[in-house]
Amino acid sequence: MNITMFGIPNCDTIKKARKWLDSQDINYQFHDYRKQGIDTDLVNKFCQSLGWESVLNKRGTTYRQLSDEQKKSLDEKSAVALMAEMPAMIKRPILLIDESLHIGFKPDQYANIFS
Repeated sequence: MNITMFGIPNCDTIKKARKWLDSQDINYQFHDYRKQGIDTDLVNKFCQSLGWESVLNKRGTTYRQLSDEQKKSLDEKSAVALMAEMPAMIKRPILLIDESLHIGFKPDQYANIFS
């Protein structure tokens, strides 16, 4: 099983998810958007699998700093471009397990994924 977690290390949800995986002795790679970056192809892959509206983090400061005009005119194409440019706008964490993608973290959700 090949597992990659995508996110930024100082995110509280990422910290909880990593702690959960570590406590279950599950090996994974961590892809730090800030250090390793992210490209449009990967953001497109996330959006095609999970839906761009669920990949877009509307609760974060980066999204809230967009102008009302930018928020109103958002569609998949513009959202993908913004998320590739500002990865903090991507909901976290995103887990890639072999070929399947999962978004967010709740202990029950991870227990189901890894059972």
